[in-house]
Amino acid sequence: MGKIKAGIIGCGNISEVYFSNGKALFEGLEVVACADLDIERAKAKAEKHGVKGYSVEELLADPEIQLVINLTIPKVHAKVNLQALHAGKHVYVEKPFAVTREEAQEVIALAKEKGLLVGTAPDTFLGGGIQTCIKLIQDGAIGVPVAATAFMLCGGHESWHPDPEFYYQAGGGPMFDMGPYYLTALVALLGPIQRITGSARITYPEREITSQPKNGQKIQVEVPTHVAGVLEFHSGAIGTIITSFDVPGGQSLPNIEIYGSKGTLSVPDPNGFGGVVKLRNNGNSEWQEIALTHGFDGNNRGIGAADMAQAILQGRKHRASGELGYHVLEAMIGIHDSSAEGKHYIMQSKCELPEPMPEGETKF
Repeated sequence: MGKIKAGIIGCGNISEVYFSNGKALFEGLEVVACADLDIERAKAKAEKHGVKGYSVEELLADPEIQLVINLTIPKVHAKVNLQALHAGKHVYVEKPFAVTREEAQEVIALAKEKGLLVGTAPDTFLGGGIQTCIKLIQDGAIGVPVAATAFMLCGGHESWHPDPEFYYQAGGGPMFDMGPYYLTALVALLGPIQRITGSARITYPEREITSQPKNGQKIQVEVPTHVAGVLEFHSGAIGTIITSFDVPGGQSLPNIEIYGSKGTLSVPDPNGFGGVVKLRNNGNSEWQEIALTHGFDGNNRGIGAADMAQAILQGRKHRASGELGYHVLEAMIGIHDSSAEGKHYIMQSKCELPEPMPEGETKF
């Protein structure tokens, strides 16, 4: 099988794992270049990984590059996606897919017009943990799914992140930061969402950075930092999700649980690829740990881009698709809209369930 040659735009913290996994795990994808608004940062990253260091314009103009991996900050995700598509490149973007519905729709429409693929993180649902849970549900281990809960509670990122400001600007907040992992997992497990009810608040209008190198600087909070939603799925299941940057001690609640007519499934942290899967049958108070049926249970970030590269080569649908990303984006915005407007939000989009991953695969 051949390889799809990719270029990374955005050489911040998260780029490192894309470089390392691109070399070690992904047989159909080869990262050959990188770019950043800070050209010196791009050149340093390029030298470290033995690839070309470009300006953004140079990378988009390189005819060798077929796929752009967009790792920029959330508020320019859609802008860079459009630039890549106009340059004739497929594009895979870190979460969130975009900041507004209109931006995301423009990206999807342009990709369709040009016959190009667009994909989006998170791709953690392709890991062994959640794929094992998908198989258990499909095999009837918990009967008919009735309900789900999802919780992500922490104290925010200003205590550890070197540049935490963007987490509190448009495109940030706990739902846009961590909600994609949880909502993508829930959609992969239960199918698309039909109706949403939400409540949200800004608890602390100003925050102080305590990490280095910006210790002592103030952040003006522009987005809700505690967000709760009720999700009604087309399947009939009802989900509850809470994401918060307002709980300094963290959580003691489960990441995700799925409740069925015959039992309960404990789903591992959707921000990871592996984790512990547990099953409890009705009438039994003890959890049974289930061995993972699928591979990719380490830090396999970038597998969505690798699957997309294989899809290009094989002429099939990719799993971490723009349609899935848009559905999740609409749900996140819908929770905020429901809170602001005081009424239910009816989802306008619907997506197909991604194909399950091959069992036992460790290379992709």
